[in-house]
Amino acid sequence: MSLDKQFEQAQADTKTLTKRPSDLQLLDLYAYFKQATEGDNNTSKPGMFDIKGKFKWDAWKAKAGLSKADAQQKYVDLVNGLLETHK
Repeated sequence: MSLDKQFEQAQADTKTLTKRPSDLQLLDLYAYFKQATEGDNNTSKPGMFDIKGKFKWDAWKAKAGLSKADAQQKYVDLVNGLLETHK
């Protein structure tokens, strides 16, 4: 199966999780997804009152330089690990 198909399947698989991943796992899922679909984070940093937005922005910014393929693979690997422990 191609990496693009695995990435699409992993996105669908996240909806089948019966236990909520940790906040850090959710941030990693978000950041790898954004890096894979949009590339490096070039958006402005959220204001100081947007705590959730800042965490998400920082998580995505930390993945800067990661290629689309690498980000897709890390997303797939993370989802596969969650499927083993959160199903």
